[in-house]
Amino acid sequence: MELHNIRRNYGKASLKIEDLDKNPFKQFDDWFKIALKEIKPDPNSMALATSGTDCQPSLRTVLLKYYDESGFVFFTNYNSKKSKQISKNPKVALLFTWLILERQVIIEGKAEKISKAESLKYFSSRPIGSQLGAWVSPQSSIISSKSILLSKLEQMKRKFKDGKIPLPDFWGGYRVIPERIEFWQGGENRLHDRFLYEKDNEGEWVINRLAP
Repeated sequence: MELHNIRRNYGKASLKIEDLDKNPFKQFDDWFKIALKEIKPDPNSMALATSGTDCQPSLRTVLLKYYDESGFVFFTNYNSKKSKQISKNPKVALLFTWLILERQVIIEGKAEKISKAESLKYFSSRPIGSQLGAWVSPQSSIISSKSILLSKLEQMKRKFKDGKIPLPDFWGGYRVIPERIEFWQGGENRLHDRFLYEKDNEGEWVINRLAP
């Protein structure tokens, strides 16, 4: 297979600094609303990069569940590999890849646990099957077969059949508080438009164009 022949030109749009909102969260909101309309399924999927004390990066896809000017929130098992790495090194990166739109958004910052009340609010909104799944899976642990999970699922169904399913104490959300946000728009001849938001010494967002 000759992978070097797999290529396409980008040219749907260009991006200028005057096109950007001074607030990166508003700029993200503008792009995300377009992604919601144009990308099916999972426009909220994002790659999450973490690393522990061994500095070995680890990468997986998670789902963005909400965002505001305090950060970007996802949910997971607090005993998972990602959570253990975050406990050692809270610096993480997120990547939204919207290649149909010829766009990417890269977010670098720190992850911190959200409040239990916030986690409970989201957990209660999940389908029952997803709530049960949170109780069933010892995420990232080695298991001998899927039958173990299916057996435990039946146990959880019986256990919680007469009432609401409680929030597990080992499950909840993280908020990624950005320190840098990059907006990438594909360009012709690989001359992509890249703009980086970073905070200055006064805590104000500054925008700089990056070479592609």
